[in-house]
Amino acid sequence: MPARRSKDHRGLTRAPKGAHPARFIRHGFARLASAGVLALLLTAQSGAAQAALPDSINAIRLHGCGGRAGINRPLARARKLDEAARRTAAGATLRDALLAVGYSAEQSAVIHLATPGGDLGTARLLEQHFCAQIAEPMEREIGIAHRGEDTWIILAAPLQTPQPQDAPAVSRRVLELVNEARAQSRRCGRQSFSATTALKLSQALGNAALAHSLDMATRDYFDHTGADGSSPASRVTRAGYAWRTVGENLAAGVATPEEAVSGWLQSAAHCQNLMDPRFTDMGVGYIVNPKNPSVIFWTQVFAQAGSPSAARAPQ
Repeated sequence: MPARRSKDHRGLTRAPKGAHPARFIRHGFARLASAGVLALLLTAQSGAAQAALPDSINAIRLHGCGGRAGINRPLARARKLDEAARRTAAGATLRDALLAVGYSAEQSAVIHLATPGGDLGTARLLEQHFCAQIAEPMEREIGIAHRGEDTWIILAAPLQTPQPQDAPAVSRRVLELVNEARAQSRRCGRQSFSATTALKLSQALGNAALAHSLDMATRDYFDHTGADGSSPASRVTRAGYAWRTVGENLAAGVATPEEAVSGWLQSAAHCQNLMDPRFTDMGVGYIVNPKNPSVIFWTQVFAQAGSPSAARAPQ
């Protein structure tokens, strides 16, 4: 699944010549801003010929708008978002623009508006019609593109994915969450499970998991069957683990161990793998590829050591 949330708005609204906006594209849930805060902003900038737009937006965020309290979280200008804004100005969707520049977003939105009033006029429109978007606490970065009187603004919260060097800590955290789940009885779909024994990490299973995540991330697929036709069991054998029972869970587009394990527990088949009392060992591997829409791929492998008996992968 693609990583996270994005908002891309293409509907065009035109205003009369004498009105504030010449045209703007509005978020469906935009709220009108209070005139008082805008007046404070314009008064503070009256000595300047034209305010820098990011500074104007950050001033609105700081003072608040539309009945919203101010937040002291200024947006940082991001070169990748500037390039993505230029691509949206050329007709690309927000999703495609972010993917093209390699920007992974937890949350993102694009605003397109036009006014002959320059940056101050643009700031006025943003405060009046897009307060909810520019005051969103999650947003951290901004990108801007201009073309004549038109301005494209992208607001985003970068997706914070684990780095390769975090792998040992991430594996331990996944194991901790899995064992916490296994320590409690639960129902996975139609099947009930009693509390069961804790798993331990296996380097061989971790290697098998990492290899499959790498294959999915680089070859752009999401499946238990590898690009080479391999199965979870054959990959575990290839990693040098002599198994009796094997299971595998996959996830994509989730950034943390907590999100990954929570998602598996909410799916009946994945939950059944996670709670299976036969399993004694676990390995997990993730790969981040910003050029892939899903950004991050996870593979979790379970096994019971011994001679081959069965292999399970959720369908």
